[in-house]
Amino acid sequence: MQAVGLTKQVLSGDQPLTILHDVTFAVEAGESLAIVGASGSGKSTLLGLLAGLDVPSSGSVLLHGADLFALDEDGRARLRGELAGFVFQSFQLLPALNALENVMLPLELAGVKEARQRAEASLEQVGLSARAHHLPKHLSGGEQQRVALARAFVTQPKILFADEPTGNLDAATGSQVIELMLELNRAQGTTLILVTHDEALARRCGKQLRLAAGKVE
Repeated sequence: MQAVGLTKQVLSGDQPLTILHDVTFAVEAGESLAIVGASGSGKSTLLGLLAGLDVPSSGSVLLHGADLFALDEDGRARLRGELAGFVFQSFQLLPALNALENVMLPLELAGVKEARQRAEASLEQVGLSARAHHLPKHLSGGEQQRVALARAFVTQPKILFADEPTGNLDAATGSQVIELMLELNRAQGTTLILVTHDEALARRCGKQLRLAAGKVE
């Protein structure tokens, strides 16, 4: 992945407000990158641009050779579906589906025939086979985030975007989730890009990108 000159401006009243300014960097396939910085530094905005969930004011993102912003919204969504996985601070599990069904969902949407078998194997990887038929409300925060990891990795994505993946977890549970995420990342050779305020987690990644007031330090 390569980001070139990413800039994001929005209007604040009638004045332009620059959230990101001329951010340029590259991440090789299989590497891990932590995006760090104080609250309001532009971390989550940058992650949204890298994933094509938002459009920059200027600049480009190359994802596996494709220029994200040369594609329309449908084209970006297709590329995300083919290449990317996501883990969020708030887990984003569907409350009406049990753990297994949540993990199966992206496979079913992609028309994968062996969705159940792959989802069961993915839950086993994160140590939750015994909780496969529990609804999210009956799982602890750490268990819900492990289900989210299983769902993110079950499609064998080329790149995984994680936004504060341990933000809603206590330190011990967060540490377990970090170990699991990095272990799955190594096993699958996935490129990992994560936003975090956790310096210990950032140091576990191969590279760190530090933002301050929308600029790379």
